[in-house]
Amino acid sequence: MIIGTAGHVDHGKTTLVRALTGIDTDRLKEEKARGISIDLGFAYLPAPDGEVIGFVDVPGHERFIHNMLAGASGIDFAVLVVAADDGVMPQTVEHLAILDLLGIRRGLVVLGKIDLVSAVERAQRHAEITNLLAATPFAGAAVLEASPANGEGIDAVRAHLFAAAAETHRRPAHGRFRLAVDRSFTLAGAGTIVTGTALSGAVEIGDRLAISPSGLAARVRSIHAQNRAAKRGQAGERCALNLAGDRISKEAIARGDMVLDPHLHAPTDRLDAKLRVLRSETKPIPQWLPARFHHGAAECGARVVPLEDERLAPGDEGWVQLVLDHPVAACVGDRFILRDTSARRTIGGGMLVDLRAPARKRRTTQRWRRLEAMTLADPCQSLAGLLATSADIVDLSAFARDRAMSDAEIETATTALQLVVLPTQNATFALSRHGWETFRGALQTLLAAFHEQNPDLQGVPRERLRRALEPHLAPPVFLVALQTLAEAGEIALDGAWVRLQDHRARLAPEHDTLWRKVRPKLGGQDRFRPPRVRDLAQALPAPEAQLRQTLKLASRLGWVDEIATDHFFLRETIAVIVTFIQDLARRAPDGQFTAAQLRDRLDNGRKVAIQILEFFDRHGVTLRRGDMRRINPLRVDLFNPPGAGSSDASSSDEGHVRRGAAGPRPGSG
Repeated sequence: MIIGTAGHVDHGKTTLVRALTGIDTDRLKEEKARGISIDLGFAYLPAPDGEVIGFVDVPGHERFIHNMLAGASGIDFAVLVVAADDGVMPQTVEHLAILDLLGIRRGLVVLGKIDLVSAVERAQRHAEITNLLAATPFAGAAVLEASPANGEGIDAVRAHLFAAAAETHRRPAHGRFRLAVDRSFTLAGAGTIVTGTALSGAVEIGDRLAISPSGLAARVRSIHAQNRAAKRGQAGERCALNLAGDRISKEAIARGDMVLDPHLHAPTDRLDAKLRVLRSETKPIPQWLPARFHHGAAECGARVVPLEDERLAPGDEGWVQLVLDHPVAACVGDRFILRDTSARRTIGGGMLVDLRAPARKRRTTQRWRRLEAMTLADPCQSLAGLLATSADIVDLSAFARDRAMSDAEIETATTALQLVVLPTQNATFALSRHGWETFRGALQTLLAAFHEQNPDLQGVPRERLRRALEPHLAPPVFLVALQTLAEAGEIALDGAWVRLQDHRARLAPEHDTLWRKVRPKLGGQDRFRPPRVRDLAQALPAPEAQLRQTLKLASRLGWVDEIATDHFFLRETIAVIVTFIQDLARRAPDGQFTAAQLRDRLDNGRKVAIQILEFFDRHGVTLRRGDMRRINPLRVDLFNPPGAGSSDASSSDEGHVRRGAAGPRPGSG
């Protein structure tokens, strides 16, 4: 269990921790000279059951509330200290409000310095505290009297904390690891050490982690968990991690950073959140209000944009968008606090809901439905809600990352919801079963209608098909969906064309006869320099006009491509040339190549090489700048050879389906 102290300056928080643990958490010279806590202090207390209780002692002075907030995140139990000779003071009230906004619901009040007041004054203080707690989640919390100066009541406080620790369940260690850094320092003989509370997951010696938002990579050399050397640290424990890596130093890691699983590194500076404004505020929250944003141990400037109305009144709760001065590492469900820019008062706080908030269309009906779905704590319920509001498709990678979900948790959710999972090269998407069946049925219906109207065409261009279907899938997702259906034998992919599996385009008999004669002359050793139509007509022999018409029809079927007027290349030859230019681009440091390089690779003339590249330029396979060209990865598979489309094709469709990414997992639908 992690315990955090709270209370007004000089009310005895540090003295109480020292009396309970024997550890003085004031470690700075200035703290000892002034007799007040300025920065966070840490102490540990072994419990009778063998567990270790961690204490985070926070400063009470209003000037150091930002340090108090850095220590309050991640605590399980609060000890609110009220000095009997002072009673409830401004920071007592503010600290209590902060604990409430951070979602901390368990706590104890210690009425300290009781040796300085009479029994009558003690009774008055008890009444003050009861009134203070009445309207908060701490109503009914135990109020124990103690005097750290003479030890009175300390045993009772310690026993109460031991009992609370025994009732505290360990936070589950599933999910990916996150630790909010509150200290970074160098230890002689060890190197860089960071400390903080583990918010989720678990970490082991040797694990590779990332520092966010900087993105630095680090490796864990050793671990202390709850002040003990350990091989493993997990959620709910205060951990000290000895980190190593390129550019890892105490200067490179600051309070407010997150040390986390590399999969989670995706800092953000625009978030949608639920904000509750404190009743103590005298004015409503207007549009674009400047404020200080506190999250974990991080602090930065922010602008607040109420989303439901132009203003958000004191005491109200509503949707806001937070636009930060710089990115932070956060997780859906994290708590945050807003303070005014002068750091004199707390405005309010709440929960982060969407880490990738849109800058436009922030107030649409669909947006409200998405936000409501994202507030659901259960991943399955939230994912189901998002699918219902997002045309049945969700970026599963982003959903899992922003909730720090492990692979096992993702698998559980997709199985429970019977989702169809479509992994692309950069992300994984999920469709509801209803969405997938709708997509599949619409695709087959559209293809069947197209084939009926165009029996001589090999299929529908892939991009045209994508734009005509719902749900509207991004090109990489659409390609994986098509590959899935192709593997199931429902459709066939002929380069950039899509057809039903049983559809076969055919030439008319007179053109088919001529095609069978001309095809061999376009291949073989001279495939990179095939004859033009006039030369072919003389060689066969055949009427030039009829031959040109036959080749035009074959081009519509995807068997040949006309790279220049009357100059036709077999589709499989064009596909080979695509692999050549890919290789040229791969070998170049900047990914660019010239026509001369392709000429040499083809052992052909410069004119033909330029014609081929201009053909690729027109179709978007290559992108030209001056004399240099580079590959467009989104169009590179446009000229894959057709499957069983030509009358003499011998290869199967399977070899012609480009698999740049795996299809959906069978167990996921």
